[in-house]
Amino acid sequence: MSALAMAARYNTAIEAEVARTFLESNGVEAVVFDSASSLYAEGALIGARVMVLDEDLEEAVRLLADVR
Repeated sequence: MSALAMAARYNTAIEAEVARTFLESNGVEAVVFDSASSLYAEGALIGARVMVLDEDLEEAVRLLADVR
């Protein structure tokens, strides 16, 4: 069983969902964690995390770096 790793952190859930969709369109499965907390003022400190499988982390970071 593979563990999850954080590929990126965003201030809003919307940004994280866009990143997740982009990764998935490029063949990297991803999920968004902490999306509900990013809707509140305190959540801005936490942000929303885009998580991928450990073995996909390097590719996910590379893909997201190309569009940031």
